[in-house]
Formats: sequence, structure tokens, C-alpha cells
Amino acid sequence: MEMSVNEHSDWNSHLQTPVLHNHHSPIEINSTTIQIIDLNPIKSTRMALKNKERVLILTPLRDAAPHINKYFDLLSELTYPHNLIDLAFLVGDSKDDTMAILASELERVQKRNDKIPFRSAMIIQKDFKAEFSQNVEERHGFKAQGPRRKAMGRARNYLLNTALRPEHSWVYWRDVDIVDSPDVILEDFIAHDRDILVPIDYNSWIETEKGIRLAASLPKDVVLAEGYDEYDTGRTHLARMGDWRKNKDEEIELDGIGGVNVLVKADVHRSGINFPCYAFENQAETEGFAKMAKRAGYEVYGLPNYVVWHIDTEEKPGNLKTRPV
Repeated sequence: MEMSVNEHSDWNSHLQTPVLHNHHSPIEINSTTIQIIDLNPIKSTRMALKNKERVLILTPLRDAAPHINKYFDLLSELTYPHNLIDLAFLVGDSKDDTMAILASELERVQKRNDKIPFRSAMIIQKDFKAEFSQNVEERHGFKAQGPRRKAMGRARNYLLNTALRPEHSWVYWRDVDIVDSPDVILEDFIAHDRDILVPIDYNSWIETEKGIRLAASLPKDVVLAEGYDEYDTGRTHLARMGDWRKNKDEEIELDGIGGVNVLVKADVHRSGINFPCYAFENQAETEGFAKMAKRAGYEVYGLPNYVVWHIDTEEKPGNLKTRPV
């Protein structure tokens, strides 16, 4: 303070004059019609519980009335926090009481005042004019497989595209006619941190050179139906590789998967990997989904010793014929 102006100038002559840059002044957006969604924080990790990662459970339904009560019994027992789980269903081409029973069960579960109710539930209605029968013999007959799987692929895509929200980290596809599964299945599967993961499934397989040659010999619009003698691919089936008494966390890389129980990282779907309702590499629906995911560089794995019991029906020995499991 005792320096003159000239003395002060000399004292600071070795310093550079600071320059403040502010090229981007803040912009304030007040319009209620503009929404900004930041997907960067949305991760799918094995630390899902700690990070409170959201799970979307998707189930397509058609003439499913006999199975819905059991479905909700099992769903209610899931140990993953229900306040982090959203449910969505697509009901299509049903001629029974699927819609009424589904709505009634959802109302019953969501009105409970304990920890059972889920964060949200959505019912989507969409008919695809599917003409194949739900009769076991016809539904799982060879001729029905191409049209049936294409229609199922469409149903899955409509359900996925309507229900998937920015906050979801995981998508869990679960069939309505499962009769038994571990309560901790979400935690078990998430711990593997795989892009796509399935338990034992009759339609999950590893590709073979024989299968590749067969596909190459077929027209591009033909859908290969695995497990039928009409198309002997020689593929290795996941259901023939496991033993429920062994390590449940053993993994095997797959090329095709079934859809009974599938856990998918949400970003796989966001990247455009869906369920082809057409022949993709001569596969459709879940098997086409696996082929598409592998083409895009995603991991597809199965757990040969992890059991989820699908309802037992007569088509299993009928389809596998000379290939017993």
C-alpha cells in the first residue's frame, strides 16, 4: 500500500495479465415440451443391487390364463428389490380369459402394502392375427415353426419397444409357463455380468459346421427349426451338456438361445438387437436374436447346470425324437 503506482507496475512487470475465457454462457431451458435424457449414468453391472439398477421384466402372453396365477406366485418370491422392478406384458390374439386374469392378479399384487408390489406394471394389447393353434401338437409341429417364431418375434419387439425406458439397466424375459425357478435368479444371473445369459433351455445350442453347411444350402427366407429331424443340424444342445448337481455358475458360450428365461443388458436392446420376425441367418425370434447379437459383437452365454423348470408338455420327446436329453 506504500508503493507508488510506478513502483507497483515495476514490481508486477514479470507477471502476465490474466485473461478470462467464457465462450459458452449458460443456457436456461424453461420449455415444458423439451426433455433431456442422459443415458451415460445408466449402467448394467454385477453391482446392480448396490447401484440400485432398474430391471424390466417382459412377458408376452397368448391364451395363457391357466398359467398366470403360478406366474405371479413365483414372481412375488423374487428377492431382487421389487421397487427396482417394472413389469410389462403384451396380450395378443388371446381367445381365453388371459386379459381378465392378468389384470386381476396385477391388481391383487400391486395393492398389497408390504414389499411385494413392483415399481410399476404395464399391459399392452396388440393382435397380430396369428393363425397357428395353441394346441400342443400343432403349436410344436414342424410346419408351424417358421410362422410361429416370426409371429413371436414381432410380439417380443412390440413389447420391448413400448416398455423399455431410459432408466432400465437390465431386461429380463420370462415365460408365463415356468413352474419353478430360484428366488435369487436375478442376483445369480446379474453376477455373471454377461450381455445375454440363459439357463438350461431346449432351444439353446452351439453352432456346428454341419449346421452352417445346411443353412448355406437353404434359401435365405427359410427359418431353421432346431430339434426337428427335417433339419438335422448336428448342433450341440445346452440341455444335453449340464448336470443340476454340478456348479450352477459354469458358463458355456452359445450361438442360439431359447426364450423361456433370458437376462439381457438393456444397452444390447438399445443398440438395435431385437427378435427378428424374418429369417436372419436362417433363424428367427430368440435364435435369430442370439445370431444378431453375436454378429454385433455381444456375448451370448448359457448356464448348463442352472435349472428353471418350464411346464412339462408332450412336445419335448416329440420334437427331439432320436435326440434324447
